Amino acid sequence: MALISILGGGESGVGAALLAKSKGFAVFLSDAGALKENYQQTLLDNEIEFETGGHSLERILGSQEIIISPGIPEKTDIVKAIKAKGISLVSEIEFAARYTKAKIVAITGSNGKTTTTLLTYHFLQSAGLKVGLAGNIGQSFAKQVMEDQHDVYVLEISSFQLDRCFQFKPDVAVLLNITPDHLDRYEYKFENYIASKFRIFQNADAKTSCVFWADDEVIQSNLAKIPASTTFKTVSFQQKAHAYITAEKIQFDGAELLLADAPLKGPHNAINMAVAMLAAHEVGVSFSQILQSLPLFENAPHRLEPCGVWNGVEFINDSKATNVDAVFYALNSYKQPLILMMGGVDKGNEYEVLDPLVKEKVKGLICLGTDNTKLEQHFGPIVPQLFATDSLEDAVLKAKEWTVDGDVVLLSPACASFDLFKNYEDRGDQFKNTVKRLIHG
Repeated sequence: MALISILGGGESGVGAALLAKSKGFAVFLSDAGALKENYQQTLLDNEIEFETGGHSLERILGSQEIIISPGIPEKTDIVKAIKAKGISLVSEIEFAARYTKAKIVAITGSNGKTTTTLLTYHFLQSAGLKVGLAGNIGQSFAKQVMEDQHDVYVLEISSFQLDRCFQFKPDVAVLLNITPDHLDRYEYKFENYIASKFRIFQNADAKTSCVFWADDEVIQSNLAKIPASTTFKTVSFQQKAHAYITAEKIQFDGAELLLADAPLKGPHNAINMAVAMLAAHEVGVSFSQILQSLPLFENAPHRLEPCGVWNGVEFINDSKATNVDAVFYALNSYKQPLILMMGGVDKGNEYEVLDPLVKEKVKGLICLGTDNTKLEQHFGPIVPQLFATDSLEDAVLKAKEWTVDGDVVLLSPACASFDLFKNYEDRGDQFKNTVKRLIHG
């Protein structure tokens, strides 16, 4: 019996182990850290062998194929050893896609992936389709494929997952945008990150719908990477497109959405909505059905999420904004004076693109992290007031001190959260709880 090893025992790894077991493979799961108790119990219940706290390299190198968690960098010793031996090394997405005939909508981009994925899922589900939500969101894609109950899957795909996709060919391939992010995983070379994102199109053919934001300069300069035989579906502010966005509306072929009526605000969300509507339409849902279901959509937490009002001051949780481009979109979404909270683990950020918006809109910057030096040096000369702290409570209290009726306090960090928090969700939840406690008592 051929052996498949799984590296990493999170949601994707355990799901991949279950699918591999159901397809008749011998399965061994190995995690260098600790496994959650529920995942351990799942593996035990399904008689799947696993180890924690390290990797049994010799056994793993005896595998026919290895499925790797997206959280494991390519530069680790175990990945180098697997590559040296020439063993097939794939992502859960690549592995699971082999075993389904359902349609697949795959969505990637530096920003807006989750919102666009949830919108697309909402449109398809509202139209009566049996829809799976997976990738970087929802339950494991592999586990859902094993249960085989869906007409279509909507997948949020990261560059890390794409790095280990080779034959993966979604029916609708979506690329929202490309801005510098995760460069620490790509040898600090933007071109490597760009190449990773364009892997979403690597197997596209005449039956593939390729949906993208045509105004993105990086996408425009790399269009030759998309096979010419595919069907292009474009979104643009600047030119007539399949979804043409103006200040008032999104115009489609035979349909339009008035932005004043949309549940999501800001130019970036106009793009997200337009892309999701095109993606759902390509699967077969009519624009009339899409427009009917849109008002019922509720976005995921931590994305420009209102979380309290105090003396006319609105507090906004945008903890998911973990790169500069996401903060740019957030700043563009407000006309009111802003107290901006930024900081965390810098990922090689270049902040210059934010300077005009910060000068125009930000009346005070609060740097929240264990090392705020880079933010202080860059923004200190251009903001009227700056406060640095590693205490969330102190940050919110300072925001209260600086604000007047009509201001907005915006947590939009531009950085990863791992210095003070478990992840961006934990950061956002703690921010919401702190705001609630300090402004409501």
